[in-house]
Amino acid sequence: MSTELKNTDAATPANNGKCVTKEQQQKIDDLRSGLGPLPEKLSWYCSDAIIGRYLQVNNGNVQKGTKMLKECLKWRSEYKPDEILWIIYNGVLSLIISGTAVQEDVAFEAETGKVYRSASVDKKGRPVIVMRPCRQNSSNIPGQMKYLVYCIENSMLNMPPDQEEMIWVVDFWNFKLSNISMGVSKELSHIMQNYYPDRLGVAVLYNPPWIFEQFYKHCFSHNSVSDTCFNPIKCHTSQMVKPFLGARIRDKVKFVYSNDSTTMKIMEDLFETEQFESVLGSKAAESFDIHTYAQWMKKEDEKRRFLGIKGNEARKLSVVGELSEEEKAVNGEQITPSTTEVS
Repeated sequence: MSTELKNTDAATPANNGKCVTKEQQQKIDDLRSGLGPLPEKLSWYCSDAIIGRYLQVNNGNVQKGTKMLKECLKWRSEYKPDEILWIIYNGVLSLIISGTAVQEDVAFEAETGKVYRSASVDKKGRPVIVMRPCRQNSSNIPGQMKYLVYCIENSMLNMPPDQEEMIWVVDFWNFKLSNISMGVSKELSHIMQNYYPDRLGVAVLYNPPWIFEQFYKHCFSHNSVSDTCFNPIKCHTSQMVKPFLGARIRDKVKFVYSNDSTTMKIMEDLFETEQFESVLGSKAAESFDIHTYAQWMKKEDEKRRFLGIKGNEARKLSVVGELSEEEKAVNGEQITPSTTEVS
């Protein structure tokens, strides 16, 4: 019998609003039992919705899903991603972990706008993380990863009730091969595939060098990408696309070129026009203001504390209200307030 989750039985609602069959629910229950006793905080990350994703990425294999989720829970226990907060520390933009200011250069990671959560959303209301490699300003891999994880956790906090995914937009404006951090690409690939499975809705690679798309297709035709290579261009390209490799991710990666109306249709289908114009190209890059963004992130952290969120997947919460001026100013656009679900 196939290990895939099949729709063979009458469906019943799961705690994320989707329906699961009796067979699927049994596998969810079996996986949860296989985790054994857990501290209360870690149990918040074992909702039916979360367990269902770990089963899905493992083709319904309970044993593999259990192993993968256990590794994720171990990582969350040690890395504490939900405790990374943005503050103004002695007048310096900083991130803190467990109440302790860490690495003064962490603030430096956000300063140029190389990665940030956009105030724009797609047509489904999914949060958008923007990456702009030309703004790379650091070789500190741990610091970059802390900030990337912070952006991912923040995006998860702001997902609408009916969504479990986020959008990644990689804008290659002013890009050079030297902008690529192989270490960060490798770490991001590992974290996204193992600790945030099925969280990627769409990855838009906007105006990438032509060779990127060709090499991406080559990687899939050979079912792998090597960590060791001797051609500089192929080596850098492989590391840039590595976070977006994987059988379940392939169809989610979209190559878009501003001079190609066919691929631009992808953006039109994904975003309202004013939304994607606010996150792409030189105008968006130059308008990023770290101080405005920092104030917005502080408010996001206050919202998290106010709601009493115990991890980004703990329970369903609704947040309705006007966006702050800081949030509107990040991309110079006003967007519709959304309902936040943590499930």
